[in-house]
Order: sequence, then C-alpha cells, then structure tokens
Amino acid sequence: MIEHLDSALVNWSRAQFALTAMYHWLFVPLTLGITFIIAFMETLYVKTGDPEWKKATKFWMTLFGINFAIGVATGIILEFEFGTNWSNYSWFVGDIFGTPLAIEGIMAFFMESTFIAVMFFGWNKVSKKFHLLSTWLVAIGSNLSALWILVANGWMQFPTGMHFNPDMARNEMLNFWDVFLSPVAINKFLHTIASAYVLASIFVIGVSAWYLLKGREHLMAKRSIIIAGVFGLLSSFFLVYTGDGSAYQVAQKQPMKLAAMEGLYEGTTGAGLIVLGMPTPGKEYDDNQDEFVFKLEIPKLLSFLGYGDTEAFVPGVKDIVEGGYEYTDENGEKQISLSAIEKIEKGKLAITALSDYKKAQKLSDKVKQEEYLTIFNENFRFFGYGFLNDPKSIIPNVPLTFYSFHIMVGLGFYFILLFVMVLILIFRGDLIDKKWILRLAIITIPLAFIASMSGWIVAEVGRQPWTIQDLLPTVASVSQIDASAVQITFWLFTIVFTALLIAELKIMFKQIKIGPKEGGH
Repeated sequence: MIEHLDSALVNWSRAQFALTAMYHWLFVPLTLGITFIIAFMETLYVKTGDPEWKKATKFWMTLFGINFAIGVATGIILEFEFGTNWSNYSWFVGDIFGTPLAIEGIMAFFMESTFIAVMFFGWNKVSKKFHLLSTWLVAIGSNLSALWILVANGWMQFPTGMHFNPDMARNEMLNFWDVFLSPVAINKFLHTIASAYVLASIFVIGVSAWYLLKGREHLMAKRSIIIAGVFGLLSSFFLVYTGDGSAYQVAQKQPMKLAAMEGLYEGTTGAGLIVLGMPTPGKEYDDNQDEFVFKLEIPKLLSFLGYGDTEAFVPGVKDIVEGGYEYTDENGEKQISLSAIEKIEKGKLAITALSDYKKAQKLSDKVKQEEYLTIFNENFRFFGYGFLNDPKSIIPNVPLTFYSFHIMVGLGFYFILLFVMVLILIFRGDLIDKKWILRLAIITIPLAFIASMSGWIVAEVGRQPWTIQDLLPTVASVSQIDASAVQITFWLFTIVFTALLIAELKIMFKQIKIGPKEGGH
C-alpha cells in the first residue's frame, strides 16, 4: 500500500497538522463554553426584564463573535489537511471517519450558523423568546459540532463498528451506533466539553476581575462572576468524574498511553498514582536507570482507577514492548500479551497476505484468494504493526505525555479551588477588597488554555505512533507528496495563524477596554 516512506514528509505533515490543531483549539473551548454562559444571562434577562442582564449578554456575545470567526477559519483548514496531507488515512477509513464529520457539517454547523445571525442581529427584530431560543440553539449547535468531531477522534483511539473490505483495501462502517456510542467517544466528548466550560468560566471571571480592579462595571462584573463561578465549579466536578472515566478507558484500550501518562516503565501490581514527579532524563525502557529523579505518589490508586482493583497489575512500557503479561480481553478471557516484535511479524504477514490476495484476484484464482484472505483475517488486528520495523517505535514521547498529563490534572484541581474562593468572597461581599485574588483570576486565564492544550497533547502524543490505534501508524497515513511542499505551507500557516491570533487578541483587548456600555449596544 505504501511504496516509500519519507521520514521528513511524515514529520513535517505531523508538525503542520499539530500546528493547525493547536491554533484551532485556542478558539474552540471558549466558543463551546461561553455560549452557554451567554444563554444563561439572556434567560435571566427574559425572565426579569432587567436591562443590565441584556447589557451583560450583549457584551459577552461580542467577545464570543470575535473568537468564533477565527475559530471557524482554522477549523476549515484542519479538515482540508485530511485530504491534502493524509490521503492514505482518508482512503483507509474515509467511510467511517467522514460520516461524523459530514453529520457535523449538515446538522450542527448549519444550525449554529443559521441562528448565530439571529443571535447577533435579531435584537428588536424578533421576539424576546425567539431570540433567546436562537441563543440556546447556537450554544447547543456549537456543542453538537464538538460531539461529532470527538466521535470521529474517539474512533481513532478505539476503532470499532467497522469491517475491512479487502477488495477496496479500506475500512467500511458496519454499525453506526457502535461508532457513535463507543465508551471512548462518549467519555472523550463529555470530558472535552467539560474542560471547555471550565476554560470559558475562567475567562469570564478573569475579564470581570479586571473590571473590578479598574473600578468599572461593578454590577455586570459581579453578576458575570456569579454565573461563571457556579457554572465553572459544577463543570469542574463533572470534569473530574469524566476524567476518571477517560482514565479507565485508556487503561483498557490504550495501555501504552497510560504507561506514558504515569511514566511507568516497569509494570507492577498495586501501582500508585504519581501526584508529583520528575522522570529521569534520557530514560530508556530497557536500561537500568531509575524511572524518576523524585516522585510523590498515592499508593495503589492507579491500579484502582485503571482496573477497579487496588492490586491489579498495570503494565509498563517495558511489559508492553516485550509482552508476556496477562490481561483480560474484550470477551472477558485471560490472554498473554504478545511482544511488539511478534505483533510486527503478524502485521507484516497481514500486509503480505492482502497483497497476495489482490494478485490472486487479478488471476481469478479463487482457492488462493480464500487462502490468503484467511491468513489476512487472522492477523488483521495487527495490521498497523506491519508498517513498523523497530519495537521501540510503539513508545510515545513519555516525558512530554507525563508532564502534559500532570500539568492538566494539577491545574484542574487549582481551578476548583479558585472557583470556590471566588464564590465565597463574592457572596460575602469581600471580593472587590481582595485585590490579590482578582489579579490571580486574570493570571489564571492563560493557565486555563495551557491546561486545555495539555489535555490534547496527552490524547494525541500519548497514542503515537498511531493515527488509528493498532491499525494504521502515521508513517502509513501520509499523502505521497514532496516534503518541501508541506514544509513551505507549514511556515505559511505559522505566519497566517500567528497573525490571526495577534489580530484576535488586539480586537478582544480593545473590546474589553471599551466595555459593555459602548460595546454592548
């Protein structure tokens, strides 16, 4: 299927996609969360008739609009890259991966785009209730967009509901509901939108804190902090719950990612959860160095979170590479894991069998077709390993995954503490006097983006080298194009995206300085 693998092409294609995805994700979480905060505020305006709620609604709506416009631009480019840079991937799973993206475009994006016009320009042109309905539909539509995209991403992490068509050499959807209701997809969606709600809440609190520090718009700022604080705190608790579910799914479906998240090289029973630690620089899975320079852990918690048993065995990087440990398969039966070398051999056997099947098909040799197809089906689950040569290539970047995971978790618990402190102080009437916490709220805005980005680094770097877990590695997913073309567009995108980000920040800061009086009308 792949005649030549150019490492430069693979690396630049990965870099370009990562660049686009990371810039896109700077805008998406704020969009997902702030739309609900806006909808809450407008609901209170419609119920009470208080014009101050309308002013607050319009102000936050303006900031949402600035963010939304640039987020759409980066998202469109991201989807085009599947065809330009990852055509082998698109061919291999286009029937499955393309379905949720098509539904997202038809159902969610068009609903969101239709009612966003009413939301921005319908004041005094439609009834209050219809305008409120439009605002809620924008919020729901943006989150439905995230749902279908995350279903597609969840399928990449845990491919299910499909079968391989040897005649077309591609995967085809067998059961839509298996794809849509995959526990990995459900957990990924719920965890991701919860993190977006937390980020948006911190953004609203931080901007409102700036107004309080400047002695401006006290009523709007206090009301905004109460709405965002309650929304953010509830979302944080839900984030912890879905994070636990996501960790369980990772343990069951992607044990190598879990090992990287915890810096676990040697598997153990009763594995502890690392609270704080520093992995040994340059550590290899098969050397004799200690795993950590230092670490602080909660005993047995990793085994419990991953397997529901405090004494369960958690495989480390070495165990997964070398195999030989016992695990329970999807049918509940005990199995002995294969080594990476064995999986690579079986994967190459599957690839060769598929090639021989195609040759026999051209010769109309039915007997040989059946023979090769049987061999292929027996080894298909290791198909992706056949494109790899080095057992170490199945190991992701452990330090990057480890630090990203612990930054995300650490900041997540800090955000809960911040929400609690802010709500206590504002209900006591002391928040304006606590300048330090107002400044802390402002500083926390970029920390929320760092936490959100760290989560995606864990999800995507932690599953390398796979674009589709165990079925297709990145080296076999790229388009057969010249690496220099990707390199040129990488730098062009860097310039364009950075310019867009700077422009958005300047417009956003300007609008915040103008404030709700002028900016909300």
